[in-house]
Amino acid sequence: MSEIKLTHFTHGLGCACKLRPQLLEKVLQKLPMPVDPRLLVGTETADDAAVYSLRDDLALVQTVDFFTPIVDDPFDFGRIAAANALSDIYAMGADPIFALNIVAFPANRLPLSALEKMLAGAQLTAQKAGISIVGGHTVDDTEPKFGLAVSGVVHPEKIWKNIGARAGDALILTKPIGTGVLSTALKRGLLNKDQQAQLVEAMARLNREAADALRNFEVHACTDVTGFGLIGHLLEMLRGSEVGARLYLDCIPLLPETLHFIQMGIVPGGTRDNLQYTAPFVDYGNLSDNERLLLNDAQTSGGLLVSLPQEQADDFCKRLTGPYAIIGKITAQKDPFIRVQPTQQTGI
Repeated sequence: MSEIKLTHFTHGLGCACKLRPQLLEKVLQKLPMPVDPRLLVGTETADDAAVYSLRDDLALVQTVDFFTPIVDDPFDFGRIAAANALSDIYAMGADPIFALNIVAFPANRLPLSALEKMLAGAQLTAQKAGISIVGGHTVDDTEPKFGLAVSGVVHPEKIWKNIGARAGDALILTKPIGTGVLSTALKRGLLNKDQQAQLVEAMARLNREAADALRNFEVHACTDVTGFGLIGHLLEMLRGSEVGARLYLDCIPLLPETLHFIQMGIVPGGTRDNLQYTAPFVDYGNLSDNERLLLNDAQTSGGLLVSLPQEQADDFCKRLTGPYAIIGKITAQKDPFIRVQPTQQTGI
């Protein structure tokens, strides 16, 4: 097992393997919108999960997420894949109740012990979330892929959506960015042990703590940051809310050495695709090309991106541990949707 490096068995890494947003939009816009009065959240806003009303005080939340290996160790891959899938439930303000495994495994290329460790890693994360994994589905594939289908519950009046942000709100990010770049550096053998450990723990960390803390505040909009990058997921929030945003580069938490590796040319293809897609909607000012790539880095198991009243932001942050930050504010101006400045020149 010590010789197995899962990232050497795949063409891409984690959420950076998502279908390009340009292509996905073309496909989805041709499909009819679901029509069901009990469907509280469907496909209309590109939200993190579907929400279906079961009764007046209870709604079912469902999501599915799987991807190719983002790290080499099978156990860590399982932990991260599970945390990433659970994140969509937390981003809706819901509580997970159970999950199912989704597995693609090259049985003729990898030993079954690798699959056992992937499942064990996912089981550990599920236990930390307080749920069980109760089965799933497997296929024999040319490269490994793993994830979960997760079910959760929420009160219909307490759903968080990725729309609803209001001018004057503070924007908060609960995890550092840079996982796409660092995982690419990992695949190329460029990370030391400390950097590897920081990368793994950032991605394996559940968004449960942040979601639990948020329930004490007035959440106007919430999503999690994954394959479309910080800018891409913020853009979805702003479009649906019909507002704009101002970001402060120096306030955005980063994993160590992320910008250094970008300067070396260590950039996943998904990150470059994200930048190309979002560029027409963002005023980057005098930011360098490398800084623009940083803000579009394709994340795996990223943090929650939250829009809530400015006066509640500091109090919310005091309830969190780990790297988090107030990274900007929501504005009424939406042409372009996002403006980025190097430093915070005025208070939020």
